[in-house]
Parts: sequence; C-alpha cells; structure tokens
Amino acid sequence: MFQSIERRPPDPILGLSATFKKDTNPNKIDLGVGVYKDESGNTPVVSAIKKAEQKLWQTEDSKSYIAQAGPEGFTRQMAAMILGEDSAVLNDKRACSILAPGGSGALRLAAEFVSANFPNTRTWISAPTWANHVPLLSSAGLDLVEYPYYNYDKHEIDIDQMMDTLKQATVGDLVLIHGCCHNPCGGDLSKEQWQAFAEAAEKQGFTPFVDLAYQGLGDGLEEDVYGVRLLTEKLPEVIIASSCSKNFGLYRERTGTVTLVGESADQVSASASQIVSTARQIYSMPPSHGAAMVEIVLSDPALKAEWITELTGMRERINGLRSQLAAKLKAVGVEQDFSFIEREKGMFSFLGLSPEQVQTLIDDYSIYMVKSSRINVAGISSSNIDYLTQSLAKVL
Repeated sequence: MFQSIERRPPDPILGLSATFKKDTNPNKIDLGVGVYKDESGNTPVVSAIKKAEQKLWQTEDSKSYIAQAGPEGFTRQMAAMILGEDSAVLNDKRACSILAPGGSGALRLAAEFVSANFPNTRTWISAPTWANHVPLLSSAGLDLVEYPYYNYDKHEIDIDQMMDTLKQATVGDLVLIHGCCHNPCGGDLSKEQWQAFAEAAEKQGFTPFVDLAYQGLGDGLEEDVYGVRLLTEKLPEVIIASSCSKNFGLYRERTGTVTLVGESADQVSASASQIVSTARQIYSMPPSHGAAMVEIVLSDPALKAEWITELTGMRERINGLRSQLAAKLKAVGVEQDFSFIEREKGMFSFLGLSPEQVQTLIDDYSIYMVKSSRINVAGISSSNIDYLTQSLAKVL
C-alpha cells in the first residue's frame, strides 16, 4: 500500500527551524518560527501558568473525559475576555465558546462547520495571510478567494483596494480577517478602518470570520479586540477562532476556542451542537490540561493580574525591539525607510527583501527568515541586534 507514496516537502517555516538547529555559526539568528522569545532566546513558561499548573496538580482528582464543548468555566472566561465582561451578546446568550485544540483546531472546526452546512460558501482571505490558512481551510472544502490587504511598496494596509474588492462579498460569504497583530505583515486596521469593514459587512451581508491568535500582544488585551467587539455589536453573525498559544504561552498544550455569535440563543445553540458533533468525528474528545490552567488564571484575581503584567512585558519588549531595529538600521547607514516597523503590531513584519537577499542572509550570515522576508521580531535581542542590522546593511 505504501509503495506509491511520495514524500511531501517539509513545512517551509518548520524546515527552516531544522536547518537553523544544524547551523554551527555562534552568531546565528532565528527569525523564522512564530513563537515568543525572551532576551535569552527562550520561550519560557508564563509564571502565572506555572502556578496554575501547580495548583492543578494538587486539586485534579481525575483524568476522565471533560465535557465535549470544554469546561464551562474556561469557555465562559474566554468568551468574556474576547467579547467583554458586559457584552450584550453574552448577556442575551447570543454567543458561546467551544474548546478547540489550539487556534488551528478552532479554525478547522469552524471551516468544517461552514463547509458541511453551507457548501456553496466563498471564503475571502487576505493577501498576504498566515501560510497555513490556505491548506487548513481549503482541505476542509472551503472555496478560497483573495482580497488585497497589504501594499508592499508603502508598507501599509491597502484599505482602498481591500474595501473595493470586498464589494464583491455578499450574503453567504465568509471574510477571514485577522483580529490583531496580522501574521505575516503586522499591519492592523485602525478604528476607522474597522468601522468601514463593519459597515460593509452590515450592508452586504457577509459574515466575518476572525482569526484572533495574538490578543494582548498588539496594544493591549482590551485594545486588541476593538474590531471583534465592534463586529459583534453591529452584526447578526460572527465566527471567531482564538488561540491561547501566544498570550498564555501554551503552544504545545493546544488550547483555543471557537466562538459563535448569532441572531438568537437557539441559533447559537444549534450551531454549537454542529461544531461539537464535528469535533466528535475528528478527535472525539477535547484536551483539558491547557484549558484547565487558563481557567485557573482567569478565575483567580491575583494570578490574572500576574499574567497581565507578564503579557504587558512581552508586548512592551516586542514594541521596544521594533523601535530599536528601525533606529539601528538608520544608524548603520541604511537608506531605506524602516520606520514602518515601529508602526506595525505584534510579532511579525516584512523587511521587504528579495528572495535572493534572504538566501544571502541565510548562507553568508546565518540569519534565518522565510523567503518572503517575514521576521519574528521577538527573535531579536540586545545581544544580536547589532549583528543583525550590520548584516542587513550589507545585503540592502
């Protein structure tokens, strides 16, 4: 049976990481894989999560299955964090959250739900978007169509082209949009642009599908969900896929949610039952460990405050690195204007390099990034930023 199987190429980002690990250059820098790193280059366990895990060890008395939709405390707390403690849609029971195995699992569950129940749906995705969006969503049967999002020459959102193209989106269409900290470009919608997007959705009848993978790493926990909350206030239906990987540091625990907002409690309940049924068909029962720790953190005022403080530190470190990178590139004599890096949000930005320049950085300087020149800003540190900027100056 296996004789005819052809080997698939490695994932371009994960394959890059494997090559980096084999590199013996002591000055090597990994700007590829999208995980947060501290000043030492480590991805630490968040202190509040470590304390929550210790508490869980002491109190957990069973490893039996949990509820299919996830622990009620976890899903309630996550919905409140995304939609707001006083959210009208929560108070009216027009929204619910379902535990998913990470943000990718949440995206896939939502995609399977849409594909099974609305087979003729077009799903609009931004150009560019996260590399795994296309295979993840298309393999669930969704018909994907691109809309322009980023102007590579001006290093800013091409809002006019975006909104002009989305005039074609209509009732029954999904529009996938990044809630904050756009991966890979770092360009986020302004409040005015969110307003325009919400008005277009209201007028044309398409349903926003929000990928919320980085809440808290852009401008703040509340600020980063301005757009999401605006959509849920104005529109009858919204789908949100959220992740706890980055803001809680729970990468390997695979913890996320699918949040549905509908016109009525009955509609949301029926839709949630479909998603739970889909999950049953794919992986049967959800994992519990990550969700249990998040529930403990969000339910304990002291732990929640500690987590917010640490998350704030992560965000401020990233923003500080953005400012330093732009300033140091200017200081070493680079003529191009890299001030856009300071304006962008989250972990990622495009440097605007050609594939040949990227390959030169990898081959000659052991500075690793994907071919598009997307970098993970969190991979920069005070110990490598001078080497990075000097190397960039040589290839620009």
